[in-house]
Amino acid sequence: MTKFHIFVMRAILGAVFAVILTRMFYGRVEIFYVAGLAIILVGLSYFGEYLRNRKNR
Repeated sequence: MTKFHIFVMRAILGAVFAVILTRMFYGRVEIFYVAGLAIILVGLSYFGEYLRNRKNR
């Protein structure tokens, strides 16, 4: 898979989990909260990948 496909999958999964988490803790789905949380989740995904690849070297 290309890096673009991985990004698209992470963005979709980040948005889905952001909707679920926002719905669970806030009670309703606000686009600003979902977008912010999705960006944070995708960023944490890339940060985790960076840490995992750094340990292997």
